[in-house]
Amino acid sequence: MIVVVKIGTSSITEVDGTIKSDAVAKLSSEVAAAKADGHQAVVVSSGAIGAGLPVLGFEQGRPRDSVTLQALSSVGQSRLMSLYQECLDSYGLICGQVLLAPRDFLERPQYLHARRTLNRLLKLGVVPIVNENDAVADDAIRWGDNDRISALVAHMVGAELLVLLTDTEGVHTADPRSNDETRIVEEITNLSLLDELAAAAGGAGTDRGSGGMSSKLAAARIASLSGVRTVIAAAHRDQVVADALDHSPGVGTTVTAQPQRMSARKLWIGFAMVPSGTVWVDDGARRAVVERGASLLAIGITRFEGAFQPGDAVDVRGPDDQVFARGLMEVSSDDMNSVVGLRSDALPAGAPDEVIHRDSLTVLPL
Repeated sequence: MIVVVKIGTSSITEVDGTIKSDAVAKLSSEVAAAKADGHQAVVVSSGAIGAGLPVLGFEQGRPRDSVTLQALSSVGQSRLMSLYQECLDSYGLICGQVLLAPRDFLERPQYLHARRTLNRLLKLGVVPIVNENDAVADDAIRWGDNDRISALVAHMVGAELLVLLTDTEGVHTADPRSNDETRIVEEITNLSLLDELAAAAGGAGTDRGSGGMSSKLAAARIASLSGVRTVIAAAHRDQVVADALDHSPGVGTTVTAQPQRMSARKLWIGFAMVPSGTVWVDDGARRAVVERGASLLAIGITRFEGAFQPGDAVDVRGPDDQVFARGLMEVSSDDMNSVVGLRSDALPAGAPDEVIHRDSLTVLPL
């Protein structure tokens, strides 16, 4: 089995940004144990920016400007990798650094190259250590947290399990920082519950991290739709990776895999691409897309906003203003006014029949 393990900034660094060597050592030992049991492991590790804070004299707080954050990541990433290799050395394991950005998932040649590299590392017995390429990432096209990257990596390498390590024991029915009566949700099989739980869970756990429980639930949704089981659990729990692999009760919150695995292309469109605009459709168009898997035709569109070109992603909203799909446009925003609301036989010459083709349209689970 291939397992992807993601650990966040707050679980791997101290308040001042210093890397918790014991946390890296613990995770390394659990990865080594998983490999000894015949599994392959990929680690998605945050912490580079945090690790750079004390080195460059930012002990008093994390800066906000993107250029300084990129510089911090560049300095901190080498220190993070050095510690992982030092810890894995004691188990006779080698780690390899893989820095990814959204374009590595959005552009198919890049995607295939990244997948080949990761698969080759795994076959060579290497433990890939993945992080977002913060040092050079385009601020307009980046995610800023590794939760979604870990879910997409799980799909990329064909993993069966994604373990999201955090500061809490799992997903709670309310924010445990403000509600003493909250309880842990041990299993989630219905993805419709994820939004409700995300709203109840609160934001990022610390000002050092950029994710939070809502981000982990979003990642779990992607993984579930990829056919990957997700376990959200405490990084400090003993043998947490082994327990997740063994389906041990009480390990945390498990989000089960959906029976139908979404294609990589559908995942890219639905969860990796940054939308350039929005189109609103009537209820008939919404039903056709959701219930029949139809393409989106001009006649069903009521209005639009944004600046986009053919091939750009847009959100699709129903008459209730809820986003229910995301797709790649066949028509630019400059030409939209000439097609909105028209029947196919009334379209201008050369205009495509489908504003968004069904093969480029991902219905987002509610």
